[in-house]
Amino acid sequence: MIRGKAVLVIEDGPTLTHGGMSSGAGTQAAKIFGAAKIVDPKPFAVGSIKEALVRYSHIGNALPAMGYYPEQIQDLEESVNRVECDLVIIATPVDLRRLMDIKKPSCHVTYELEDLGAPRLRDEIRRFIAHQRESKRLAARNSRPSDIGGPALG
Repeated sequence: MIRGKAVLVIEDGPTLTHGGMSSGAGTQAAKIFGAAKIVDPKPFAVGSIKEALVRYSHIGNALPAMGYYPEQIQDLEESVNRVECDLVIIATPVDLRRLMDIKKPSCHVTYELEDLGAPRLRDEIRRFIAHQRESKRLAARNSRPSDIGGPALG
């Protein structure tokens, strides 16, 4: 479906915006499955989508899926339908075809994460949680009144 096509890629919005990534799973799928071209959506973007692409200028040739409000979904739908492409690759947790009318062929791609080596994500999360607990424990201990130098004032 992707091979040889000019594709528009819609990526998970927070991954691109707040996550700071320039691309995501959809861009990888386009490359792996042989898209002829990933179309730059910037000239076709409207409203809040255009504003997001200006604000987050590090985003590559992808549209961030932003749909927190009906107006954003409408802006995304209009932006998608304005792009001149053969296929839309939707790489978001939700299949956007449920939320909007995409007027060109489209596919939904997903991915799974597998830790292949050290450090493993679960180990880093456990280390982070332990550090947070220790920091809170030390903060609580240090905020108690001291017996040294007489009774605490308060």
